[in-house]
Amino acid sequence: MRFDELADYFAKLEATGRRLGAVHLIVELFDRAGSDELPAIVYLLQGQLRPPYEGIELGLGERLLARALVRAYGLSESKVVQRYRRLGDLGLVAAELAQARRGRISVQDVHRALLEIAQSAGPGSVARKTEAFDTLLQRVGSLAAKYLVRIGQGRLRLGIGDATIMEAAAQGALHDRGKKHVIEHAYNVRTDLGSVVRLAYAKGERALMHVGPEVGVPIRPALAQRLPSADAIVTRLGTARVEPKYDGFRLQVHRDGARVWVFSRRLENVSAMFPELASAARRQIRARRAILEGEAVVYDRKTGRFLPFQVTITRKRKHGTAAAAARHPLRLYAFDLLYANGRDYLPRSLRERAGALSRLIRAEPDDTIAVTDAIETDRPAELERYFRTMLRRGLEGIVAKRPDAPYRAGARGYDWVKLKRAYQSKLRDTVDVVIVGYLAGRGKRAALGIGSLLGAIYDPEHDRFRTVAKIGSGPSEAEWRALRRQLDHYAASQRPPRVDSLIIPDVWVEPRVVVEVLADEVTRSPRHTCGKTGEQPGYALRFPRMLDGVRADRAPEDATTEREVLELHRMQRRGTSSR
Repeated sequence: MRFDELADYFAKLEATGRRLGAVHLIVELFDRAGSDELPAIVYLLQGQLRPPYEGIELGLGERLLARALVRAYGLSESKVVQRYRRLGDLGLVAAELAQARRGRISVQDVHRALLEIAQSAGPGSVARKTEAFDTLLQRVGSLAAKYLVRIGQGRLRLGIGDATIMEAAAQGALHDRGKKHVIEHAYNVRTDLGSVVRLAYAKGERALMHVGPEVGVPIRPALAQRLPSADAIVTRLGTARVEPKYDGFRLQVHRDGARVWVFSRRLENVSAMFPELASAARRQIRARRAILEGEAVVYDRKTGRFLPFQVTITRKRKHGTAAAAARHPLRLYAFDLLYANGRDYLPRSLRERAGALSRLIRAEPDDTIAVTDAIETDRPAELERYFRTMLRRGLEGIVAKRPDAPYRAGARGYDWVKLKRAYQSKLRDTVDVVIVGYLAGRGKRAALGIGSLLGAIYDPEHDRFRTVAKIGSGPSEAEWRALRRQLDHYAASQRPPRVDSLIIPDVWVEPRVVVEVLADEVTRSPRHTCGKTGEQPGYALRFPRMLDGVRADRAPEDATTEREVLELHRMQRRGTSSR
């Protein structure tokens, strides 16, 4: 397939406002592609070059892309800048400057060239990247140049997410959109959507259902639901394994002999940020090949107390990691075993996984990796006492888990339930909200150019973000300025296709940034689309305020879901206490 043909599909996807229409277009695209082309096409649809855990980025900022346009089309830099100011999109500038011809370069050749640009490093790499990119531009037509530059910016703007791609693969490869869960199962275990789609087309449903863990490839984490009280947890789960809920980095540690990977909740390879974890994994994990999961928190070695998340987040850095590790040492509290020495533990019960994990970890009191504490109980009073003990230790609360349940990668269900604070007549839990726009400030904030945020939650069923709050308090003036700079990187000229909003902000923002919000309660609101059906009002957070800055460990699709907000409203109306 030629890259120009792929660009035609990009244009159609950008123009369609219907999710079902996008699914049909992607099915058609996949049907026209060869088997070997499918992975590259899927990665490009995702707006990336390889799976996120490989950490491959093009490394071309706006200035370098502008230089590439100068070289490719023979204009002065000032004229390129003038067009950019007029059009507001370097992709549109490229489309305007490129010749109205059809390029012959294939999708795979473009993908290989972009990978080579991304992997170029060392002295002179900036010049090599710019030269290689302008060579690519000269080999494609106008429409393809537009999307090539947007790929370079990391802002493809097609308005589709992974869920839409998986639904299309289910329709195209398995001939049934209802079998999206089969594609999703494989993707949750082996988070390389390009390879999963190719497997679906090549070998079908049976092969997808047999996809298992692979060391070095992160598994999408299982997620917890909420319940309002110890009584509600025992009623729902019966006997529960109850563990502390730490407020730190949820990490997945993979070991293959001397090689160790550490992956974040967002499936990023963060091994270099936490050198003490890699060293501890080699020393403490008794299996040569293993995958385990845990929560890493900064603690005070003298007192044994956990430090706040604001301190823990300082450990996430690319430079000065050794000094940061000495200043704020991490301890990883391992709570699950997913794989060890050829054995897939995902389908095994939690009770079996926990027992195997305890035998796997060689731990002394001061070791970096520890197996998390836990109790097993079917008595609400005992669960309540454990919950209060965790609060006194400075933790967020507890996570109660069904002891006989398998590990459901990527799923949010009642096998795991978190209990954090009280639901009395007011909402006391936090909500992870995705920023989809902002409004200009008034008064003192007029100078900042930002006064409030338009926040949304995720609707996984329709792969969209629905508004739930206007957030105007929480950040300091310096934090507002920093937040605006970050949001402006994702600014959009019109409403992003995946955003469902009745409110029109001053600046639309691609749904990329997640913040943690505390509100007084969930109320009905005609202004917001969360939970809105027909003419009925939606749901909104009352008096929302932002906590602790941006949650870089959360992907937009990991935000609080629409169903969770409706459940919070239901629990709040009950007035049930969790204390």
